[in-house]
Amino acid sequence: MHNFPTSLLSGYANFMQNSYAEQATRYENLADEGQTPETMIIGCCDSRAAPETIFDCGPGELFVLRNVANLVPKFEPDSGQHGTSAAIEFAVQGLKVKNIVVMGHGRCGGINAALNPINPPLAQGDFIGKWMSLLDPVTKQFPDDGQMSEAERQTTLERISVRNSIQNLRTFPYISALEKEAEIRLHGAWFDIKSG
Repeated sequence: MHNFPTSLLSGYANFMQNSYAEQATRYENLADEGQTPETMIIGCCDSRAAPETIFDCGPGELFVLRNVANLVPKFEPDSGQHGTSAAIEFAVQGLKVKNIVVMGHGRCGGINAALNPINPPLAQGDFIGKWMSLLDPVTKQFPDDGQMSEAERQTTLERISVRNSIQNLRTFPYISALEKEAEIRLHGAWFDIKSG
């Protein structure tokens, strides 16, 4: 642990002395019995928008998937590596979650990259550009006609992107079937970092 960040070591020590000590039985039960969260959150990996903090949830309460810009691709079972789709499949078919919440947030760097695809560094690279291309159909819905400021366009796309991800969730056959039976509910949320 020579080069391990000291702030993380200090945080872990604090966790063990306080949060873990106060909830040791809960952690033991989660270890012995497994997790049974009722809600999956698909959020952005932005460090300012942590779902467990925003929703004030403890261990075992949420199944959280975080990726750039909280995107959900369409159901495409092929030979590619699909981490997001795998997590969704596990949550729905393995954990039997009752709710999926797609949570976007303000000032999202991924959404900014989708709006400004020639603006490095976010729009460049081996993976980010392809990932953000999931939003191509959405960004074409509202071309820059000069009627909105950059900030308004970004907020609009952040919110439309949440709706798009919910539509893509419905392309998963098992989610569509469960939603028709009212055994799963899909929700959208948007968090403003500045105002909470």
